[in-house]
Amino acid sequence: IGCPMIGILDSGGARIEEGIHALAGYGEIMKRNARYSGVFPQLAVVLGPCAGGAVYSPSLSDLIFTTKNISHLFITGPQVIAEVLGQEISKEELGGTQAHTKKSGLVHFVSETERDCFAQVKRVLSYLPDNYRALPANQNTTTQTGDITKLVPQNQNKPYDMRKVIAALVDANTFCEVQEAFAQNIVIGFARMGGSVVGLVANQTLVKAGTLDIDASCKAARFVNLCNSFNIPIVSLVDVPGFLPGIEQEHGGIIRHGAKLLYAYATATVPKITVVLRKAFGGAYIVMGSKHLGGDFNFAWPNAELAVLGAPSAVTIMHGRELAKLEEDERAIEKTKREQEYRAQLLNPYVAAESGYIDAVIEPQKTREHILRALSITSEKVEKLPGKRAGNIPL
Repeated sequence: IGCPMIGILDSGGARIEEGIHALAGYGEIMKRNARYSGVFPQLAVVLGPCAGGAVYSPSLSDLIFTTKNISHLFITGPQVIAEVLGQEISKEELGGTQAHTKKSGLVHFVSETERDCFAQVKRVLSYLPDNYRALPANQNTTTQTGDITKLVPQNQNKPYDMRKVIAALVDANTFCEVQEAFAQNIVIGFARMGGSVVGLVANQTLVKAGTLDIDASCKAARFVNLCNSFNIPIVSLVDVPGFLPGIEQEHGGIIRHGAKLLYAYATATVPKITVVLRKAFGGAYIVMGSKHLGGDFNFAWPNAELAVLGAPSAVTIMHGRELAKLEEDERAIEKTKREQEYRAQLLNPYVAAESGYIDAVIEPQKTREHILRALSITSEKVEKLPGKRAGNIPL
Protein backbone atom coordinates (compact mmCIF):
# COMPACT_ATOMS: atom_id res chain seq x y z
CA ILE A 1 0.00 0.00 0.00
CA GLY A 2 3.02 2.28 -0.13
CA CYS A 3 3.26 3.52 3.45
CA PRO A 4 6.42 4.05 5.57
CA MET A 5 7.62 1.11 7.64
CA ILE A 6 8.86 1.53 11.21
CA GLY A 7 10.79 -1.31 12.85
CA ILE A 8 10.93 -1.26 16.67
CA LEU A 9 13.84 -3.45 17.70
CA ASP A 10 14.85 -5.03 21.00
CA SER A 11 16.54 -8.33 20.22
CA GLY A 12 19.37 -10.51 21.41
CA GLY A 13 19.76 -12.03 17.96
CA ALA A 14 18.95 -15.42 16.50
CA ARG A 15 17.72 -18.10 18.92
CA ILE A 16 20.44 -20.74 19.04
CA GLU A 17 17.98 -23.58 19.70
CA GLU A 18 16.11 -22.79 16.45
CA GLY A 19 19.23 -23.33 14.37
CA ILE A 20 19.04 -22.63 10.64
CA HIS A 21 15.35 -21.73 10.87
CA ALA A 22 16.12 -18.57 12.85
CA LEU A 23 18.71 -17.55 10.25
CA ALA A 24 16.22 -18.19 7.45
CA GLY A 25 13.74 -15.86 9.12
CA TYR A 26 16.32 -13.10 9.35
CA GLY A 27 17.25 -13.59 5.70
CA GLU A 28 13.63 -13.17 4.61
CA ILE A 29 13.34 -9.90 6.54
CA MET A 30 16.59 -8.52 5.14
CA LYS A 31 15.67 -9.45 1.59
CA ARG A 32 12.58 -7.29 1.96
CA ASN A 33 14.54 -4.45 3.57
CA ALA A 34 16.85 -4.43 0.56
CA ARG A 35 14.24 -4.91 -2.18
CA TYR A 36 11.93 -2.22 -0.84
CA SER A 37 14.74 0.27 -0.30
CA GLY A 38 13.73 3.44 -2.10
CA VAL A 39 10.11 2.26 -2.48
CA PHE A 40 8.90 3.58 0.87
CA PRO A 41 10.80 5.07 3.86
CA GLN A 42 12.14 2.48 6.29
CA LEU A 43 12.88 3.70 9.82
CA ALA A 44 14.47 1.58 12.55
CA VAL A 45 13.91 2.41 16.23
CA VAL A 46 16.35 0.53 18.47
CA LEU A 47 15.09 0.42 22.06
CA GLY A 48 17.33 -2.20 23.60
CA PRO A 49 19.98 -4.71 22.49
CA CYS A 50 20.22 -5.39 18.78
CA ALA A 51 22.77 -8.14 18.36
CA GLY A 52 24.00 -10.63 15.80
CA GLY A 53 21.82 -10.99 12.73
CA ALA A 54 19.31 -8.51 14.17
CA VAL A 55 21.60 -5.57 13.38
CA TYR A 56 21.30 -5.95 9.63
CA SER A 57 17.64 -5.04 9.32
CA PRO A 58 18.22 -1.56 10.84
CA SER A 59 21.45 -1.16 8.90
CA LEU A 60 19.46 -1.66 5.66
CA SER A 61 16.88 0.91 6.78
CA ASP A 62 17.00 4.56 5.73
CA LEU A 63 17.37 6.04 9.21
CA ILE A 64 18.19 4.61 12.65
CA PHE A 65 16.87 6.11 15.91
CA THR A 66 18.29 5.23 19.34
CA THR A 67 18.01 6.17 23.01
CA LYS A 68 20.96 6.83 25.31
CA ASN A 69 22.12 4.03 27.62
CA ILE A 70 19.54 1.46 26.44
CA SER A 71 20.27 1.07 22.71
CA HIS A 72 23.13 -1.26 21.75
CA LEU A 73 24.04 -2.58 18.30
CA PHE A 74 26.84 -5.08 17.67
CA ILE A 75 27.55 -8.21 15.63
CA THR A 76 29.31 -10.03 18.47
CA GLY A 77 28.77 -9.08 22.10
CA PRO A 78 31.39 -8.29 24.74
CA GLN A 79 31.34 -11.87 26.10
CA VAL A 80 32.19 -13.44 22.74
CA ILE A 81 34.89 -10.85 22.06
CA ALA A 82 36.45 -11.57 25.46
CA GLU A 83 36.43 -15.32 24.84
CA VAL A 84 37.71 -15.23 21.25
CA LEU A 85 40.08 -12.25 21.29
CA GLY A 86 40.73 -11.70 24.97
CA GLN A 87 39.57 -8.08 24.72
CA GLU A 88 37.50 -6.66 27.57
CA ILE A 89 34.89 -4.03 26.64
CA SER A 90 31.48 -2.99 27.93
CA LYS A 91 28.26 -3.10 25.90
CA GLU A 92 28.11 0.69 25.90
CA GLU A 93 31.69 1.12 24.67
CA LEU A 94 31.26 -1.56 22.02
CA GLY A 95 27.90 -0.69 20.53
CA GLY A 96 26.28 2.12 22.49
CA THR A 97 24.95 5.36 21.09
CA GLN A 98 28.27 7.20 21.50
CA ALA A 99 30.11 4.53 19.53
CA HIS A 100 27.64 4.58 16.64
CA THR A 101 26.91 8.30 16.46
CA LYS A 102 30.51 9.54 16.67
CA LYS A 103 32.68 6.67 15.42
CA SER A 104 30.89 4.25 13.10
CA GLY A 105 28.25 6.66 11.75
CA LEU A 106 25.66 3.88 11.81
CA VAL A 107 23.10 5.75 13.93
CA HIS A 108 21.35 8.89 12.65
CA PHE A 109 19.49 10.12 15.74
CA VAL A 110 19.96 9.67 19.48
CA SER A 111 17.48 10.80 22.15
CA GLU A 112 17.56 11.12 25.93
CA THR A 113 14.39 9.08 26.53
CA GLU A 114 12.10 6.71 24.63
CA ARG A 115 9.40 9.38 24.61
CA ASP A 116 11.84 11.83 22.95
CA CYS A 117 12.86 9.10 20.51
CA PHE A 118 9.30 8.55 19.26
CA ALA A 119 8.78 12.33 19.03
CA GLN A 120 11.88 12.49 16.83
CA VAL A 121 10.53 9.71 14.61
CA LYS A 122 7.28 11.65 14.15
CA ARG A 123 9.20 14.81 13.30
CA VAL A 124 11.35 13.09 10.69
CA LEU A 125 8.31 11.43 9.12
CA SER A 126 6.84 14.89 8.55
CA TYR A 127 9.66 15.55 6.06
CA LEU A 128 9.23 12.29 4.14
CA PRO A 129 6.57 11.23 1.61
CA ASP A 130 4.70 7.95 1.97
CA ASN A 131 6.57 6.41 -0.94
CA TYR A 132 8.68 7.19 -4.01
CA ARG A 133 5.65 8.16 -6.10
CA ALA A 134 4.48 10.78 -3.60
CA LEU A 135 5.83 14.21 -2.69
CA PRO A 136 6.62 15.39 0.85
CA ALA A 137 3.70 17.33 2.32
CA ASN A 138 3.92 21.13 2.36
CA GLN A 139 3.32 22.97 5.61
CA ASN A 140 2.55 26.55 6.56
CA THR A 141 5.77 27.77 8.16
CA THR A 142 7.16 31.06 9.41
CA THR A 143 9.22 32.99 6.87
CA GLN A 144 12.85 33.43 7.87
CA THR A 145 14.23 36.96 8.25
CA GLY A 146 17.84 36.36 9.41
CA ASP A 147 20.68 38.50 8.02
CA ILE A 148 23.03 36.02 6.39
CA THR A 149 25.66 38.65 5.48
CA LYS A 150 26.76 38.96 9.12
CA LEU A 151 27.34 35.24 9.51
CA VAL A 152 30.02 34.59 6.86
CA PRO A 153 33.38 36.39 7.32
CA GLN A 154 35.00 38.04 4.29
CA ASN A 155 38.32 36.46 5.27
CA GLN A 156 38.42 33.16 3.38
CA ASN A 157 40.42 31.49 6.15
CA LYS A 158 38.19 32.50 9.06
CA PRO A 159 35.78 29.73 10.13
CA TYR A 160 32.09 30.18 10.89
CA ASP A 161 29.15 28.00 11.88
CA MET A 162 27.33 26.73 8.78
CA ARG A 163 24.37 25.74 10.97
CA LYS A 164 23.68 29.42 11.61
CA VAL A 165 23.75 30.10 7.86
CA ILE A 166 21.28 27.26 7.29
CA ALA A 167 19.02 28.61 10.05
CA ALA A 168 19.04 32.03 8.38
CA LEU A 169 18.08 30.58 4.99
CA VAL A 170 15.38 28.03 5.78
CA ASP A 171 11.94 28.53 7.30
CA ALA A 172 12.10 29.30 11.02
CA ASN A 173 12.81 26.32 13.30
CA THR A 174 12.52 23.72 10.54
CA PHE A 175 16.09 22.45 10.23
CA CYS A 176 16.33 18.81 11.34
CA GLU A 177 19.99 17.76 11.32
CA VAL A 178 20.88 14.14 10.54
CA GLN A 179 23.99 12.41 11.97
CA GLU A 180 24.90 15.53 13.92
CA ALA A 181 27.82 13.97 15.83
CA PHE A 182 29.43 12.08 12.91
CA ALA A 183 31.82 13.59 10.32
CA GLN A 184 31.09 17.07 11.57
CA ASN A 185 33.01 18.70 8.72
CA ILE A 186 29.82 18.31 6.70
CA VAL A 187 26.27 19.15 7.79
CA ILE A 188 23.24 17.32 6.40
CA GLY A 189 19.56 17.45 7.26
CA PHE A 190 15.99 18.20 6.29
CA ALA A 191 14.36 21.63 6.36
CA ARG A 192 11.55 23.62 4.80
CA MET A 193 11.83 26.57 2.47
CA GLY A 194 8.58 28.31 1.63
CA GLY A 195 6.84 25.39 3.33
CA SER A 196 8.39 22.78 1.00
CA VAL A 197 10.84 20.12 2.14
CA VAL A 198 14.48 20.31 1.04
CA GLY A 199 17.60 18.33 1.90
CA LEU A 200 20.63 20.40 2.96
CA VAL A 201 24.26 19.40 2.31
CA ALA A 202 26.75 21.98 3.58
CA ASN A 203 30.47 22.20 4.38
CA GLN A 204 31.22 23.05 8.02
CA THR A 205 34.34 25.25 8.18
CA LEU A 206 34.54 24.93 11.98
CA VAL A 207 35.73 21.34 11.59
CA LYS A 208 38.78 20.44 9.47
CA ALA A 209 38.25 23.75 7.63
CA GLY A 210 35.28 22.14 5.86
CA THR A 211 37.42 19.72 3.86
CA LEU A 212 35.89 16.50 2.59
CA ASP A 213 37.29 13.31 4.08
CA ILE A 214 36.28 9.65 3.96
CA ASP A 215 33.53 9.86 6.58
CA ALA A 216 32.11 13.15 5.28
CA SER A 217 31.93 11.78 1.73
CA CYS A 218 30.07 8.64 2.83
CA LYS A 219 27.72 10.58 5.11
CA ALA A 220 26.77 13.08 2.41
CA ALA A 221 26.50 10.45 -0.34
CA ARG A 222 23.98 8.36 1.58
CA PHE A 223 21.90 11.43 2.41
CA VAL A 224 21.87 12.56 -1.24
CA ASN A 225 20.68 9.07 -2.19
CA LEU A 226 17.94 9.24 0.45
CA CYS A 227 16.70 12.61 -0.83
CA ASN A 228 16.79 11.36 -4.41
CA SER A 229 14.81 8.25 -3.47
CA PHE A 230 11.93 10.25 -2.04
CA ASN A 231 11.61 13.33 -4.25
CA ILE A 232 13.34 15.77 -1.91
CA PRO A 233 15.23 18.63 -3.67
CA ILE A 234 18.88 18.98 -2.67
CA VAL A 235 20.28 22.38 -1.67
CA SER A 236 24.08 22.42 -1.37
CA LEU A 237 25.89 25.22 0.46
CA VAL A 238 29.53 25.13 -0.57
CA ASP A 239 32.62 26.43 1.18
CA VAL A 240 35.26 23.78 0.66
CA PRO A 241 39.05 24.01 0.21
CA GLY A 242 39.32 20.48 -1.16
CA PHE A 243 39.59 16.87 -0.07
CA LEU A 244 41.52 16.28 3.15
CA PRO A 245 45.13 15.40 2.26
CA GLY A 246 47.21 12.80 4.07
CA ILE A 247 48.59 9.27 3.98
CA GLU A 248 45.83 7.96 6.25
CA GLN A 249 43.13 9.29 3.96
CA GLU A 250 44.78 8.00 0.79
CA HIS A 251 45.39 4.53 2.19
CA GLY A 252 41.94 4.52 3.78
CA GLY A 253 40.39 4.88 0.34
CA ILE A 254 39.48 8.56 -0.03
CA ILE A 255 39.41 8.12 -3.81
CA ARG A 256 36.88 5.29 -3.57
CA HIS A 257 34.80 6.95 -0.88
CA GLY A 258 34.92 10.39 -2.50
CA ALA A 259 33.65 8.75 -5.68
CA LYS A 260 30.51 7.69 -3.77
CA LEU A 261 29.56 11.35 -3.37
CA LEU A 262 30.31 12.02 -7.04
CA TYR A 263 28.13 9.08 -8.01
CA ALA A 264 25.29 10.16 -5.71
CA TYR A 265 25.11 13.71 -7.05
CA ALA A 266 25.58 12.65 -10.68
CA THR A 267 22.76 10.10 -10.58
CA ALA A 268 20.33 12.17 -8.50
CA THR A 269 17.43 13.35 -10.66
CA VAL A 270 15.64 15.52 -8.09
CA PRO A 271 16.10 19.31 -8.29
CA LYS A 272 19.66 20.27 -7.33
CA ILE A 273 20.43 23.85 -6.29
CA THR A 274 23.96 24.83 -5.27
CA VAL A 275 25.34 28.05 -3.75
CA VAL A 276 29.10 28.68 -3.43
CA LEU A 277 29.50 31.00 -0.45
CA ARG A 278 33.26 31.54 -0.32
CA LYS A 279 35.40 28.90 -2.01
CA ALA A 280 35.23 25.69 -3.99
CA PHE A 281 38.57 24.19 -4.99
CA GLY A 282 39.72 21.15 -6.90
CA GLY A 283 37.79 17.90 -6.93
CA ALA A 284 35.71 19.13 -4.00
CA TYR A 285 34.29 21.86 -6.27
CA ILE A 286 33.11 19.19 -8.70
CA VAL A 287 31.66 16.83 -6.12
CA MET A 288 29.61 19.40 -4.18
CA GLY A 289 26.67 19.61 -6.57
CA SER A 290 28.47 21.37 -9.42
CA LYS A 291 26.87 22.12 -12.79
CA HIS A 292 29.02 19.35 -14.28
CA LEU A 293 27.25 16.73 -12.14
CA GLY A 294 23.83 17.94 -13.23
CA GLY A 295 23.19 20.91 -10.97
CA ASP A 296 19.99 22.67 -12.10
CA PHE A 297 20.79 26.07 -10.63
CA ASN A 298 24.29 26.98 -9.48
CA PHE A 299 24.87 30.32 -7.79
CA ALA A 300 27.92 32.02 -6.28
CA TRP A 301 28.47 35.03 -4.06
CA PRO A 302 30.55 37.90 -5.55
CA ASN A 303 33.64 37.11 -3.46
CA ALA A 304 33.49 33.37 -4.08
CA GLU A 305 36.61 31.66 -5.38
CA LEU A 306 36.32 28.72 -7.79
CA ALA A 307 39.44 27.09 -9.20
CA VAL A 308 41.82 24.15 -9.03
CA LEU A 309 43.74 25.72 -6.15
CA GLY A 310 43.72 28.81 -3.95
CA ALA A 311 45.99 31.69 -4.96
CA PRO A 312 48.98 31.06 -2.60
CA SER A 313 49.27 27.36 -3.51
CA ALA A 314 48.70 27.96 -7.21
CA VAL A 315 51.35 30.70 -7.45
CA THR A 316 53.87 28.58 -5.55
CA ILE A 317 53.40 25.69 -7.97
CA MET A 318 53.29 27.75 -11.17
CA HIS A 319 56.03 30.29 -10.33
CA GLY A 320 58.00 28.61 -7.56
CA ARG A 321 61.31 28.34 -9.44
CA GLU A 322 61.09 31.90 -10.69
CA LEU A 323 60.30 33.25 -7.21
CA ALA A 324 63.12 31.24 -5.60
CA LYS A 325 65.69 33.22 -7.62
CA LEU A 326 64.60 36.53 -6.08
CA GLU A 327 65.71 38.15 -2.86
CA GLU A 328 63.36 37.69 0.10
CA ASP A 329 61.82 41.20 -0.06
CA GLU A 330 61.47 41.05 -3.81
CA ARG A 331 60.04 37.56 -3.62
CA ALA A 332 57.24 38.64 -1.24
CA ILE A 333 56.27 41.57 -3.50
CA GLU A 334 56.33 39.47 -6.65
CA LYS A 335 54.36 36.64 -5.00
CA THR A 336 51.65 39.08 -3.89
CA LYS A 337 51.50 40.51 -7.41
CA ARG A 338 51.18 37.04 -8.96
CA GLU A 339 48.45 36.10 -6.49
CA GLN A 340 46.46 39.22 -7.39
CA GLU A 341 46.78 38.39 -11.09
CA TYR A 342 45.69 34.80 -10.44
CA ARG A 343 42.63 35.96 -8.51
CA ALA A 344 41.65 38.39 -11.25
CA GLN A 345 42.15 35.95 -14.11
CA LEU A 346 41.08 32.57 -12.74
CA LEU A 347 39.67 32.68 -9.23
CA ASN A 348 36.61 34.91 -9.27
CA PRO A 349 33.08 33.57 -9.95
CA TYR A 350 32.62 35.65 -13.10
CA VAL A 351 35.09 33.42 -14.96
CA ALA A 352 32.86 30.43 -14.16
CA ALA A 353 29.71 32.43 -14.99
CA GLU A 354 31.07 33.39 -18.43
CA SER A 355 31.32 29.68 -19.30
CA GLY A 356 27.90 28.82 -17.87
CA TYR A 357 29.24 26.87 -14.91
CA ILE A 358 27.55 29.39 -12.60
CA ASP A 359 24.03 30.56 -13.50
CA ALA A 360 24.25 33.81 -11.56
CA VAL A 361 26.53 35.72 -9.23
CA ILE A 362 24.11 36.79 -6.50
CA GLU A 363 24.03 39.17 -3.57
CA PRO A 364 24.37 37.22 -0.31
CA GLN A 365 21.28 38.82 1.23
CA LYS A 366 19.19 37.55 -1.69
CA THR A 367 20.35 33.92 -1.41
CA ARG A 368 17.08 32.63 0.02
CA GLU A 369 15.10 34.45 -2.67
CA HIS A 370 17.16 32.85 -5.45
CA ILE A 371 16.90 29.37 -3.92
CA LEU A 372 13.12 29.67 -3.55
CA ARG A 373 12.78 30.80 -7.17
CA ALA A 374 14.97 27.91 -8.34
CA LEU A 375 12.90 25.44 -6.31
CA SER A 376 9.73 26.81 -7.87
CA ILE A 377 11.09 26.52 -11.41
CA THR A 378 12.31 22.94 -10.88
CA SER A 379 9.29 21.73 -8.90
CA GLU A 380 8.06 19.61 -11.84
CA LYS A 381 11.47 18.60 -13.13
CA VAL A 382 11.62 15.28 -14.99
CA GLU A 383 14.96 13.68 -15.78
CA LYS A 384 15.51 10.13 -17.02
CA LEU A 385 18.82 8.33 -16.67
CA PRO A 386 20.09 6.04 -19.47
CA GLY A 387 18.41 2.64 -19.50
CA LYS A 388 20.49 -0.06 -17.81
CA ARG A 389 20.19 -3.06 -15.53
CA ALA A 390 21.97 -1.41 -12.60
CA GLY A 391 24.74 1.06 -11.83
CA ASN A 392 27.93 -0.02 -10.07
CA ILE A 393 28.45 2.54 -7.30
CA PRO A 394 32.06 2.45 -5.99
CA LEU A 395 31.47 0.74 -2.64
